[in-house]
Amino acid sequence: MAGTDRSRTPETSAHAPVFVLVEPQLGENIGAAARAMWNFGLRRMRLVRPRDGWPNPAAVAMASGAGGLLDEAELYASTEEAVADCSTIYATTARPRDLTKRVLTPEAAMAEARGIREAGGQVAILFGPERAGLAREDVILADAIVSVPVNPAFGSLNLAQCVLLTAYEWRRQGDAVPVAEPERAASGDVGRFLAHLVDTLDANGFFYPAHKRAAMVANLQNLFRRAPLTDQDVRTLWGVVRALAEGPKKRR
Repeated sequence: MAGTDRSRTPETSAHAPVFVLVEPQLGENIGAAARAMWNFGLRRMRLVRPRDGWPNPAAVAMASGAGGLLDEAELYASTEEAVADCSTIYATTARPRDLTKRVLTPEAAMAEARGIREAGGQVAILFGPERAGLAREDVILADAIVSVPVNPAFGSLNLAQCVLLTAYEWRRQGDAVPVAEPERAASGDVGRFLAHLVDTLDANGFFYPAHKRAAMVANLQNLFRRAPLTDQDVRTLWGVVRALAEGPKKRR
């Protein structure tokens, strides 16, 4: 089906979200995802530990006219590093039963993302590996989950299909009125605060019993990751943890 001229007009890098492919397995799927992005004028791709290495000739062959997008793709060693400069992160996955997150359709998520980008926030959208999807640790980083309302009897979407649906909804929301959003803290800043919080709690014996520590840390991380924290929120939380660690002080 042929697209309109508007659908082929590329987004400027100042407004486009980042599409992060986490541990993609086949080069052909990376190339197909690139074509899906470029169909709707998106070209900001980041790759986290692609299984078959990078660059990948199979990806270039499949990308066809979207090869320039792959030339600009950025490679990262971890998902956390790939989204460190992003203030809002969406994870495309089925809803995990043990994590409490907002669950949005692609339409609702991309409408929200448009408003965030217009307000100056950086948006990332995570896509998991073809076989197993995003790991729990990756989903914890997200502010919300994007779930496609597919046939429950056959709910499997391949990587390129998921990228295509999301890119389409982003493009379709282009004429929507942006929603005013406060400036959110970058994921890396939130991560540094969380590391400090966990270290402080460790020093004070919070994680007890020891065999439950990993689950308790994950729940804490998820709690703060799903909250839309601003830069001021993070600075305030740093101050709170520091004050509690230092203990009461005498008033002058």
